Amino acid sequence: MANSGVDKSRRRFLIAATAAVGGAGTVALAAPFLASMSPSARALAAGAPVEFNLSKVEPGQQVRVKWRGKPVWVVNRTPDMVKGLASLNEKLKDPESTIFPKQQPEYAKNLYRSRKEQYLVLIGICTHLGCSPTYRPEVAPADLGADWIGGWYCPCHGSRFDLAGRVFKNVPAGSNLEVPPYYFKDDSTILIGLNDVKEAA
Repeated sequence: MANSGVDKSRRRFLIAATAAVGGAGTVALAAPFLASMSPSARALAAGAPVEFNLSKVEPGQQVRVKWRGKPVWVVNRTPDMVKGLASLNEKLKDPESTIFPKQQPEYAKNLYRSRKEQYLVLIGICTHLGCSPTYRPEVAPADLGADWIGGWYCPCHGSRFDLAGRVFKNVPAGSNLEVPPYYFKDDSTILIGLNDVKEAA
């Protein structure tokens, strides 16, 4: 027979080794290609959308996300936090977000300044001189007064914002904190940087 001198076990070994090397090579080539499809740090800084899982935020907690090189706050407001918002209108410069309409998308021009009253998404930069205000969710702390029901205090020049990012009267900041574009991909995920899924297409 013509194949009587062929070592079949060696042939199988060579075929298997070649397939393994080829497979490893394919993975080695595919990995950088797939990685290149994810936004780079430069692209994220330039404005690529950022996905955020809301399950990371406990009730009453604020979490910081970075988008376009800016701090973005995601706050999981408790029912008590939400309930107190309407009581502050007389103390605020722009309670209905009408003086500076471009500081929030249309879907955030409401009492809660958000798509869902539970979750607030804000750019964490004071509208006075660009400091980053401190989250102060406690009620009636000694340094902020008996009528404080939670919000943000800017340590640079004393500006105050409520738990919807609305600015108080008689402080240096002239406008509410900015609401970035965002939408809910599902019940537990938001995409910061786009207003809706159509923009992502």
